Amino acid sequence: MPLSREDVLRVLSSLKLPGGGDPVSRDMVRALSVADGQIRFVLEVSGAEEARAFEPLRTAAEAALRALPGAVSVSAVMTAPTGAKTPPPDLKIGRHPTPQQGGPQAVPGVARILAVGSGKGGVGKSTVSSNLAVALARQGRRVGLLDADIYGPSQPRMMGVSQRPASPDGKTILPLHAHGVTMMSIGLMLKEGDAVIWRGPMLMGALQQMLGQVAWGDLDVLVIDLPPGTGDIQLTLCQRYQVTGAIVVSTPQDVALLDARKALKMFDTLKTPVLGLIENMSTFCCPNCGHETAIFGHGGVRAEAAAMCLPLLADLPISLETRLAGDAGTPVAAGTGPAAEAYARLAARLVADGVA
Repeated sequence: MPLSREDVLRVLSSLKLPGGGDPVSRDMVRALSVADGQIRFVLEVSGAEEARAFEPLRTAAEAALRALPGAVSVSAVMTAPTGAKTPPPDLKIGRHPTPQQGGPQAVPGVARILAVGSGKGGVGKSTVSSNLAVALARQGRRVGLLDADIYGPSQPRMMGVSQRPASPDGKTILPLHAHGVTMMSIGLMLKEGDAVIWRGPMLMGALQQMLGQVAWGDLDVLVIDLPPGTGDIQLTLCQRYQVTGAIVVSTPQDVALLDARKALKMFDTLKTPVLGLIENMSTFCCPNCGHETAIFGHGGVRAEAAAMCLPLLADLPISLETRLAGDAGTPVAAGTGPAAEAYARLAARLVADGVA
């Protein structure tokens, strides 16, 4: 069996750091790449003094990983600011986009891109995105999650991360890792409560930077949580990058379906395949008496999918467990129970279909 990210992270988790913890629990591992027995990663430290103290750890990590069956080569590099020798990190996001020649391009190292969209806000698109990413990681996929909802980034809270991404050379941005997923969000670059007040070109430039400057490593699939609607971000993504397919999320109510149809029309116009629809907040089961209620109606998305000759990928219930898990920073798909199983079935279906 070939080496996996989980094999490497398991070894790194066994290494103890001065002062307690391990490289994984202290979120030091960056840009991890595991391919054909070649293991590469970055250990991020706070400064030159810590880099010197952790040098034995780097050596021990390389030695332990070389001992893994199937390991061909191991390269671990430590990064830390070193005064004048290293340019200050340039993590300014929101520049104008740079010109691009030719048609849609691939993101280096990313095999597939899944865009999760909706016609309107409030239908649980970001909740679906984070849980789908975690569920795919639990299926053994190498998964990335990009929060492209520039005006309303919520993935840092849902994934339980808050550390500002580092930049070892002032150009490359090192993403964060949580629940087996490599993730990046504009929310990680802002102070809590700050608002993004940008025009369209700055939005397009931000998306280009987060796809092109982030060291995603080798991923089987990158899940992109799109903003609601049919605006600049959607247009830029589908025209500039090779998107494997889009998933449209909607609640069953008629108002949500009106906007979901616009999202479907947009993807069709942009020649982006729609993989299917997800009916979110399908039903509510009372935790006290067990009575099931279709708060937003039921079956509307299924009927719409049938009318559009598209598959209904999942119908997901509304549950207190899902909301509490998202607010706590541990997506419900990372645990057990009916909600986690629903996302596991969705992920398994996408993997079986060869799109994730």
